[in-house]
Amino acid sequence: MRILIQKFGGTSLSTDHAREHVIHHISRERSNGLAVVVVVSAMGRKGDPYATDTLLQLIRNNGDKLPMRERDMLLGCGEIISAAALCSLLIASGIPSVVLTGGQAGIITDEQYGQARIKQIHPDKVLGHLGAGKVVIVTGFQGSTAQGDTTTLGRGGSDTSATALGAALRAEMVDIYTDVNGILTADPRIVEEAKPLSVVSYAEICNMARQGAKVIHPRAVEIAQQARIPLRVRSTFSNETGTLVTDSAELKAELNVKDRHVTGIAHVSGITQITVKAIEGRNDVQLQVFQSMAKHHISVDFINVTPSGAIYTVYDHDAERAVNVLKDGGFAPSAINGCAKVSVIGGGMNGEPGVMARIVEALTEQGISIMQSADSNTTIWVLVREADMAEALRSLHAKFELHR
Repeated sequence: MRILIQKFGGTSLSTDHAREHVIHHISRERSNGLAVVVVVSAMGRKGDPYATDTLLQLIRNNGDKLPMRERDMLLGCGEIISAAALCSLLIASGIPSVVLTGGQAGIITDEQYGQARIKQIHPDKVLGHLGAGKVVIVTGFQGSTAQGDTTTLGRGGSDTSATALGAALRAEMVDIYTDVNGILTADPRIVEEAKPLSVVSYAEICNMARQGAKVIHPRAVEIAQQARIPLRVRSTFSNETGTLVTDSAELKAELNVKDRHVTGIAHVSGITQITVKAIEGRNDVQLQVFQSMAKHHISVDFINVTPSGAIYTVYDHDAERAVNVLKDGGFAPSAINGCAKVSVIGGGMNGEPGVMARIVEALTEQGISIMQSADSNTTIWVLVREADMAEALRSLHAKFELHR
């Protein structure tokens, strides 16, 4: 069988109009001779009746003491409702279909409720239904322990379900349907000239996702990369093919795509920069600083360590706690709230002279100070004031001519 995985997010299933588009996409791919597995999220977003955040609020409103095992049982209900509704619509449209929970689809996880990791997948039941000519609808975001208890995979879990099933079934492609037409060069709410990307690499989309582009979960991309399965990020509301995620030179050549030094610009706001200076006579400052952050479960990022101390960032909501922890440890930290991390991402920048120079040039021309910087093979990060973030994104987008 030629197998295709289609994953539909909450906004793709939240209205009658949206579900009509979902039926259309499933029907079209079946007409193309593909056996289709559909992975669904819970309908809608926070405030909608069956959304995951709404179910979480139900727990808070009723004592807020539900154990994690039972919590996962409740949170899996949103996807079951989506799957049942879609199954009914497909059968009404003359398309045979069947619903499987994550556990029934063979997704076996560890017992880390709320953040379970997939250990193995036994897709025999899925293959049996596909062989009988049915569309198999699988509830995303969930799996089962070896003992049969329901688990959830954490935020972005439906994306992970889709790519993991794609790997287990050796699917030709995994299509991730959202409310935007693929991956853009920047956030269109800030950069009006942002353009859709036809192709990106796995590494590029992983970095874009980690740095604020909330199109697909990085863990899902990593699974697809390991299995060498191409992804497409597409709009539920159009027939356009969206953005292809692949490292395949053959696929890129087929689409006549040329590598570019910079692919896109991403951002994360709500960040605080913390500076801790070394104390004379002590050579364990950096060790004590980061051990204290780890002990209090404070996530750190953008780390620069020098003999004179350490500079790093935390989220604004952790800043006061982080500063107090440091003071309790005998340090005198300084903190700058209201910062933003801007990321310039591109698989072609490694070894290419002048990329950092153009970043500095773009920001200097706008009078924007760089508070900190770091780099990797595919990304250069700069820390700026949040008040300067929008202008920084626009100026970098223009400097690297991403609108073309």
